[in-house]
Amino acid sequence: MPSLFDPIRIGDIALDTRVVMAPLTRNRAPGHVPNALMAEYYAQRAQPATGAGLIITEASPICEFGHGYLDTPGIYTPEQVEGWRKVTDAVHARGGRIVIQLWHVGRISHVSLLPGGQPPVSATARAANTKTYTARGFEPVSAPRALATAEIPGIVAAYRHAARCAIEAGFDGVEIHAANGYLIEQFLRDSCNDRTDAYGGPIENRTRLLREVVKAVTAEIGGGRTGLRLSPVTPANDIGQDSDPQALYEAALAQLAPYGLAFVHVVEGATGGPRDVAPFDYAALRRQTNAAWMVNNGYDRRLAMEVVSSGAADLVAFGKAFIANPDLGLRLQRGAALNPLDAATLYGGGARGYIDYPVLAATA
Repeated sequence: MPSLFDPIRIGDIALDTRVVMAPLTRNRAPGHVPNALMAEYYAQRAQPATGAGLIITEASPICEFGHGYLDTPGIYTPEQVEGWRKVTDAVHARGGRIVIQLWHVGRISHVSLLPGGQPPVSATARAANTKTYTARGFEPVSAPRALATAEIPGIVAAYRHAARCAIEAGFDGVEIHAANGYLIEQFLRDSCNDRTDAYGGPIENRTRLLREVVKAVTAEIGGGRTGLRLSPVTPANDIGQDSDPQALYEAALAQLAPYGLAFVHVVEGATGGPRDVAPFDYAALRRQTNAAWMVNNGYDRRLAMEVVSSGAADLVAFGKAFIANPDLGLRLQRGAALNPLDAATLYGGGARGYIDYPVLAATA
C-alpha cells in the first residue's frame, strides 16, 4: 500500500513525497512582483524530507484585469518572471518541486485594484455579496460587467501566455484555478452564469471556457505539466450551488481527458470550512480522469495517511498548517505537535508571521 511519504510521479513531474503545500494567498508582493522575502518563504517549505513534496504557489493573476486582492504577484510581465525565477531557484536548490496557480478572479475584485478604475469582468453583470482585500482593508467587491463573447478568446490567450511565462520562470508546471468562485467557476455554475451565448445555458456551453483554457495551456506547456483545481460544492465568494453539481463537474472533467492532465486538485466541501456542506460523490468524479488525484480541506495526519494508503487519493494538500509549520512534512512523519497560527499576520505585512515560524530543530 502507498504511504503519504512515498514518492510519486504526476505527469512529467517526479515528487519525493505526496505531501503538498496548497495555494495560500499572503499579499506580500507590492507592485505585483515576487521578491526575496517570498523566495525565503517558499524555500523554507521546499525540502521534501521536512516540508512539501510539491509546492503550489499562491494564486497568481494571469493579466492586469485578473487581480482582485492587494499585493498579489502576477505571472504575465518580464519583471514578474524574473521575480518568480528567484523563487523557483530557491525551491529547486532545496530539492523541491513547485508549480504556480494561474488565477483570474473575475467579479471578485474592486475598481481600486484594476487599471483605470474599470469594473471587474465576469460571466455575469451581477455582483457577488462578498469582500476583497484592498489598500483600505476588506471592502465589498465592485459590480462587474459581463464579458462580451468576442472578449473571451483574449482571456484564453492570457492563460496561455501566463503558462509560458511560468515555464520561463523555472516552474515545474502550473495549476489552473477553476475553483472557489473565481472566473472559471463563475462560468461553470448556473447559479452565477446567466449568459445566453455559446458560454451559457447547458453544461456543454458553461464548461466551454474551462475546455478552451485547458486546451490552450496544455498546447503551450504540455498536459504533463498542467494541473487543475476544482471545488464542486464550495460556497466561497458567493458563488452559490449549481443546480446539478454532480453532472456539471463530471462532464467538465470527462471533457478534459484528451489533454492528459498531470493532476486534479479537489477541494472537498466548503473551502476552509465544513467538508459536508453539500452532498457530492467525489469517487464518481475521480472516475472521469486518469490524472493523479489530489485532495484538500480539513485533512489531519490520520485522515491524510488513511486516504493515501486506501488508494482513495494519490496526494494530500495542506493549507494553513503549512503557514505556521515550514517543516510540516517532518511533523506529519513524526506525529509531532503543530505550531499555532498567527491569524493577524495572514494577509499583508512583512517577515513576522511569514518566515519566522520555528521548526522542530529550533525548538527541540
